[in-house]
Amino acid sequence: MNLNERLNEDMKALMKSGDKFALGVVRMLRSAVKNAEIDARKTLGDEEVLDILTREVKQRRDALQEFEKAGRDDLADQAKAELEVIQRYMPQPLTEEELAKIVEETISEVGAASKAEMGKVMSALMPKVKGRADGKQVNAAVQRLLV
Repeated sequence: MNLNERLNEDMKALMKSGDKFALGVVRMLRSAVKNAEIDARKTLGDEEVLDILTREVKQRRDALQEFEKAGRDDLADQAKAELEVIQRYMPQPLTEEELAKIVEETISEVGAASKAEMGKVMSALMPKVKGRADGKQVNAAVQRLLV
């Protein structure tokens, strides 16, 4: 079952269960996917749906940071809850060790020797960790391993 079908099935199950909050979040995700499909004029595959989910996760994390900075605990709690629902559809995140191993392999594939070649490493690395690691986390790992 692809991500799009899973969102549809989960929405039906949530309607029956009465979990209005999770239902609202899933509807929002389906709406974002549908809008992207309309823009692209095609049915999206798992890769494109994952891109949309990744963007939604990033938006929630940024909002959460701002809400906490502003002392808005009510909105921060809502953003956390939305983030938890969206995370159900994301692939399993990489551990620090797994990420370090992938970064090391990519550095040797690309043949990078210094931080000046960081862009080359990042462009080769990001498709490998798509949806499984945050860009900031990947950037930090690359900087640690490039001298």
